[in-house]
Amino acid sequence: MSSFQSNSENRRAKGKGDIIVVDNKTAFSSEAYDSDVRATIPNYCSFHDETIDLIKTINEVPDIWLDTGCGTGTFGVKVEKYFPSTKCIMADPSESMLSRAKDKLNSENNTYIISGTQDLSCQNDSIDVITSIQSHHYLDLEGRQKATRNCFRMLKAGGVYVTFENIRKNTDIGNIIGLERWKNFQVQNGKSICDAEKHIGRFNNDYFPITLESHIGVLVDAGFSVAEVLWVSAMQAGFYAVK
Repeated sequence: MSSFQSNSENRRAKGKGDIIVVDNKTAFSSEAYDSDVRATIPNYCSFHDETIDLIKTINEVPDIWLDTGCGTGTFGVKVEKYFPSTKCIMADPSESMLSRAKDKLNSENNTYIISGTQDLSCQNDSIDVITSIQSHHYLDLEGRQKATRNCFRMLKAGGVYVTFENIRKNTDIGNIIGLERWKNFQVQNGKSICDAEKHIGRFNNDYFPITLESHIGVLVDAGFSVAEVLWVSAMQAGFYAVK
């Protein structure tokens, strides 16, 4: 039986099966996502590289890997490259994003689900690795906690959860400095000052970052036995947890 069991609520028929449909809140359209994200988020490719290296260290050959908030599937392509025998479950609230991911990935064994993390209904204790890169900061605290608990539920014992998100600094001054540096990065990478300021203005309005300490707290409260900071740079950070 597949590790994904479709939820009986909030579904509609779509071709081969039932899918959950939710809105995607990213600042980028699916058509421009891959180019825009690199000009917007410093060191974005490092998120992928750090995650791949971590999983190679902890679990050399995962059987099943869920990438939730998968976007256009760029990270999924890397998972296929480094873990060719691993089955990927690609999930995203945006149908257009997921369609592009399906076009990019090669394996016919992959599964594609239109859903946010908190609504996924994969079986309990069924997945080896779950990744969520730049997606959970769109949730409020309650939604983030629900999504994290759902990841814990779906993971096998010893399974690994990795998340990268925009973060909040410990002080207001720290946030001001960090956001100014982030704006400057975007301008240096081709954005107009107006567009860069518009993007920076999404902080705590369109997405809701929390501090490093709060991230660890959410992971511990969800039940993870190991919860650590993986990587930090400017206003982004990565975390990993082991069930």
